[in-house]
Amino acid sequence: MPDPMRLRATEKDGMVDVKILMRHDMESGQRKDATGKTIPAWFITVLNVQAQGKDVFNAQFGSAVSKDPFLNFKYKGSKGDRLVVNWVDTKGEKRTDEVIVS
Repeated sequence: MPDPMRLRATEKDGMVDVKILMRHDMESGQRKDATGKTIPAWFITVLNVQAQGKDVFNAQFGSAVSKDPFLNFKYKGSKGDRLVVNWVDTKGEKRTDEVIVS
């Protein structure tokens, strides 16, 4: 299973600020290794964030996203909300992590 994400979610004045650092190599399929062989594409394709079971953020990534992508967004919410972050990559690997809004 891929490395855990680093999640932080804080509420201020009814807005929740979410910060996500996803550990992933995000290979574009265009780089070559030391022998000159092309490194196969391998990147996160779909990201979903839910708060209290409702979607608050959805994204589709492509090969141009950098290694270990960082994402920051806000939504209307409150302290104690349970955020669940899911992603799927081109190899079918999945990662799910959770955080409680503070």
